[in-house]
Amino acid sequence: MGRNRFYITAIGVLLVLCVQAQTVSDMIRKDPSFAACNYRVYPDSVEMPMTPPPAGKQPFYISHYGRHGSRYINNRSGYDIPFKMMAKADSLQQLTPTGHFVLKKMEEIMADTEGQWGDLTGFGQLQMRHIAQRMMERFPEILSGDARVDARSTVVNRCMLSMGSFLMEMAKTNPQLRITMRATKRDMWYMNHQDKLLRKSMPEKMEEAYNQFVAKYSSNPKLMRQLFINADSASKVVDETWLNYYIIKMGLFQLNTRFYKDTFLTDLFEIEDLYNLWKTDNVWWYLNYGASELNNGDRPYSQRHLLRQIIADADSCLQLQKPGVQLRFGHDTVLLPLACLLGINGYDKHVDDWEDIETQGWISSSIFPMASNLQLVFYRTDVNDQDVLFKVLLNEQEAQLPITTDQAPYYHWNDFRTFYLNKLDRYDERRKKGE
Repeated sequence: MGRNRFYITAIGVLLVLCVQAQTVSDMIRKDPSFAACNYRVYPDSVEMPMTPPPAGKQPFYISHYGRHGSRYINNRSGYDIPFKMMAKADSLQQLTPTGHFVLKKMEEIMADTEGQWGDLTGFGQLQMRHIAQRMMERFPEILSGDARVDARSTVVNRCMLSMGSFLMEMAKTNPQLRITMRATKRDMWYMNHQDKLLRKSMPEKMEEAYNQFVAKYSSNPKLMRQLFINADSASKVVDETWLNYYIIKMGLFQLNTRFYKDTFLTDLFEIEDLYNLWKTDNVWWYLNYGASELNNGDRPYSQRHLLRQIIADADSCLQLQKPGVQLRFGHDTVLLPLACLLGINGYDKHVDDWEDIETQGWISSSIFPMASNLQLVFYRTDVNDQDVLFKVLLNEQEAQLPITTDQAPYYHWNDFRTFYLNKLDRYDERRKKGE
């Protein structure tokens, strides 16, 4: 290893350790949207150095799955619920001046969102363009000349527009690219497979335990005093737990829209309030999409079809002289279990103590913010090279897998495909046996 490469790698390790040493409270203090889990704004300005590949190896192919960019909230219930509570209190003349201002802000936000439920925002389009720019800049060996770019999207509008924004930026940078794109229901079986594993509700005992966990963090008497003249009287017409939850969510969600500079709603809360919301949401995502043994540890296998397709596509592309890039645009409820299935950065672990989930490193906000993405970048010396290497980028940052390698953060493709195909086969066998 050369001296320059050693220094770059060492710097990268130190930066990773510094990031890991920060608590979630620290992250929220720097970026309030970190508390929003899947509503987090993409960390568009975060940069980490890239570890140079082994001598002689050049990038030649990228396999990608990305979530759509920032969007509006999917449906009006997330806004209607807190708005109706506040409107009811207003009709009873229970609102303080702050309460009246909050109600006014709610009306503005709802008017802005009306007719755009679930739509990609301008902010989301910008995120896609920036990610495309960085891909072009980082991997010119792959995306120069008339390189192939095969892009696919789910049939959801925000995903198709995200794909379009991404490809327009690529074409602007290199007009010679041979770009193909499609969005068809024929691809939905792996692009957005909503397996029955994900449709299972929490087992009764687990739901009871989760509700008890939430109850410890959901009260916010300070908010009640800010909004209502008489908090005790107001509690008869508003639900403190849900009002606290929805107003925080409403404020955090607006960071993804054209109201992103208006932080009045989030300013109502202390860091501890945002952190408490994150704790309960993070555990919910873990229980429903992670490898919790309370759900038999099988939720990540909902994306087994996608992983098999990624492997099959890569095997096919490795035979080509210049395979280019395969882009896939989908959803958070696919990317999160996929990351857990792969065990990226330890996200395949089981955590017994939910209070300890943060120190165990299971932090959903780091996986699937708006515009989150997974990139497998492949390297070889030439088309005859049988020892193909690749590295994993989670949200454009180098990541780790639970397989051995002598070239970290690079892995041998044959080791990867053997490890994960065996893992998927073992799961299929358990399903056949009814376990």
